[in-house]
Amino acid sequence: MSYSVGQVAAFARVTVRTLHHYDEIGLLSPSGRSHAGHRRYENADLDRLQQILFYRELGFPLEQVAALLDDPDADPREHLRRQHELLTTRIAELQKMAEAVEHAMEAKKMGINLTPEERFEVFGDHDPEQYAAETEQRWGDTDAYRESQRRTARYTKTDWQRMQDQNADWSARYQALMADGEPPTSERAMDLAEEHRQQIGEWFYDCTYEIHRCLGDMYVADERFTAHYDAMRPGLAEHLHAAIHANAARHA
Repeated sequence: MSYSVGQVAAFARVTVRTLHHYDEIGLLSPSGRSHAGHRRYENADLDRLQQILFYRELGFPLEQVAALLDDPDADPREHLRRQHELLTTRIAELQKMAEAVEHAMEAKKMGINLTPEERFEVFGDHDPEQYAAETEQRWGDTDAYRESQRRTARYTKTDWQRMQDQNADWSARYQALMADGEPPTSERAMDLAEEHRQQIGEWFYDCTYEIHRCLGDMYVADERFTAHYDAMRPGLAEHLHAAIHANAARHA
């Protein structure tokens, strides 16, 4: 039995465009064609697609996925063992994060102010204030820094929560974009890079395209920023860096 590209897209919950892209780069080429020349996928193709999606969910870039799956010495069962181990680790990390979020939600519902230790449990080891002194030293004399300080000094708890919710929504959509195999130069990626720039302008200071490019460079040059974005999804810092530059170029 064989399946059309539309049927496979529905099975796997990916877009037809994603399947076409996988075919174009040789990552997943359907085994057959209909009399009219349309793609037809066999069961072996579906097995390969499942492996691809497992690896993509774990953050592997497409080039590495292809290398892994096309290795003639690789045992298909070893792929499953590796993926199971990686997924089990991720599940444990997400469960820990979910418990911290539930704790924060319950405390807010009861009107309890969380201690700094409890508040930062949600973010793991990330402390939003830990680089405050360094930030002031590096950019304290700039108009952008002074504007950011002036704005944030007025923010209420509701404002900070709205900002976090906005950031979380942007992050989820950017991760979905990467999961779909969108390159940084795609319209979708550049639009999210533009939204990223506008959010900085909304909350902190006027972020010009030149400033945004500099920020993008810092996301890959400074391992602390890289770790922050790659914690959302491996490779996100580099992907966003390229999308920021592509977006600035199209507005030049």
